Amino acid sequence: MADTVWDRVVLGIDPGTNVMGYGVIGIKGKQPFMITMGVLTLGRMESHYMKLHRIYQRVQGLVEQYLPDEFAIEAPFYGKNVQSMLKLGRAQGVAMAAALSRDVPIFEYEPRKVKMAITGNGGASKEQVKEMLIRILSIDRDSLLPELDATDALAVGLCHFYESSRPVPSGGSKSWKDFIASHPERVK
Repeated sequence: MADTVWDRVVLGIDPGTNVMGYGVIGIKGKQPFMITMGVLTLGRMESHYMKLHRIYQRVQGLVEQYLPDEFAIEAPFYGKNVQSMLKLGRAQGVAMAAALSRDVPIFEYEPRKVKMAITGNGGASKEQVKEMLIRILSIDRDSLLPELDATDALAVGLCHFYESSRPVPSGGSKSWKDFIASHPERVK
């Protein structure tokens, strides 16, 4: 698959300040395929600012290597720890800036939406998401990493593929009242 010419490529990111997951999805026709996935481990770096710098460098490197058409990132969920939220938001912003520096359009998805798109359950566990990705993308279990951040990032990319592949509404009637007003000849 290394020589495959893809119709679209989506880079998915699961932002984090200790571990950032990434996954790259290639689309051929209407079928998604996993190109790669991995993690950037940042836990040993002492400076938060150096972690942000490394996130920027890695995301920019992924963009240059895989030339994604779209960038999908998981939105931070709101927790009780304000400092953690601030750090996570910075990590997300730096990853987005790296994609924007190469003019890659950004799409953001809440964790529940990602889980719903992959498993049909917005409250699914990370393990359930991983198991569904193995089935959907025919991933070899031997290629999986122990960190679930990689499969989470792949899920964000796949969620974007599903969301962007939906047919666009034709601008038809939004309610029965609108339909009847627009088509009086159909009402007897």
